[in-house]
Amino acid sequence: MKYALVTGGSGGIGKAICHKLAQMGYPVIIHYNNNKTAALTVKEEIENSGNKAELMSFDVTDTNRVKTTLEEWKQEHEDDYIAVLVNNAGTSKDELLVWMEKDTWASVIDTNLNSFYNVTSGLLKDMITSKFGRIINVVSLSGQKGLPGQTNYAAAKAGVIGATKALAQEVGKKKVTVNAVAPGYIKTEMTQGLDEKELKKLIPANRFGTPEEVAETVGFLASEGASYITGEVIKINGGLYT
Repeated sequence: MKYALVTGGSGGIGKAICHKLAQMGYPVIIHYNNNKTAALTVKEEIENSGNKAELMSFDVTDTNRVKTTLEEWKQEHEDDYIAVLVNNAGTSKDELLVWMEKDTWASVIDTNLNSFYNVTSGLLKDMITSKFGRIINVVSLSGQKGLPGQTNYAAAKAGVIGATKALAQEVGKKKVTVNAVAPGYIKTEMTQGLDEKELKKLIPANRFGTPEEVAETVGFLASEGASYITGEVIKINGGLYT
């Protein structure tokens, strides 16, 4: 059976992606680090809809823990594999670089960029062997355009964009696609503190997006219909210039 794993699947965009992939028929693995209560809520919602879901917990920055957890899952699911991976877990710690401490820089790079290696490398061989895989990375407008106060975040997301394009060339012949989605301003907890009234003036669509709109694009990229799309970054930003 083909499973889908969504890192950071307990809230915001991750939650919407979990629901979308479950609707598509994938048993969904909802990853979380600290917020088990939120992850359980997502699991219950998916199961109440008649679909399958389970939880998985690890710190995406802990290389050894990620490896051990994924190996344990494989041992428990000998006839299954994770065919769809959505690298969604991330964090931001905004600050002007002139004031930024090394720990603030490193934690954002670890969570947003190094996590791509930690999780993806543990699942790639099974996708190649099975000759089907979908890797979808949630990046950001910041990784394309750059935003003041987000030098660390922009660097991390731009790094994932580069990794997306390179890995797509490595595994394309094995029917594994690697793409990214780059959300702009989406209504989530991360954007609650922003001045939506002023910012939407910059957006041709004249509004913030929704997590469900991001999830729809992820769902398409995970489908058979997107088998000839790889190495791409799809912008979901209402036409905001990047």
